[in-house]
Amino acid sequence: MANSAAAQDSLARVMGEAYVVNNHMNQLVIENLDPRAWRAYLPGKKGRTIAAIFSHMHNMRRKWLRLSAPHAKLPAQLDRSRCTPKRAKAALAESAARCSEMIVDALANPQSRIEKFRRDGWARPWAPGPAMFAYMISHDAHHRGQVCMLAHELGYQLPGKVNSGIWNWEKLWRDCGFTHPR
Repeated sequence: MANSAAAQDSLARVMGEAYVVNNHMNQLVIENLDPRAWRAYLPGKKGRTIAAIFSHMHNMRRKWLRLSAPHAKLPAQLDRSRCTPKRAKAALAESAARCSEMIVDALANPQSRIEKFRRDGWARPWAPGPAMFAYMISHDAHHRGQVCMLAHELGYQLPGKVNSGIWNWEKLWRDCGFTHPR
């Protein structure tokens, strides 16, 4: 039984680390994005700006925390109309850290206060587990892809080092202070 608990704890910690690494990809995109792309719209199109997309990502994480881990300290909400790249980077780093803590607590702690993962008030809650983690990572990846595509369509393509950098997992893990992907 002890080995099973240790394995569960180890897996939970790695999943928490992976969420932090996932956010590091967002940080790389913001750091290398042409500032002119931040609030730009495609001509003749409606939709979110890059500022609005990153604000949404952070605010959804905040919602997951509020609904699933009401005991957790909530990061401040981002206003998409006033959000700057600097504010987005700081807010995303904070919400990623809180979500990572929620993942580890929910998956490693048998007495966790996180009984259900609630992704929205209208959605049926899920038991905390791999599906919760996959949903959270997929949400970020979807919107990160939108940002990269929007920047490209606006004529502000991200440098090649970003495109190759978000796939260099060993470096991403080291940059986040972890030993390596496990």
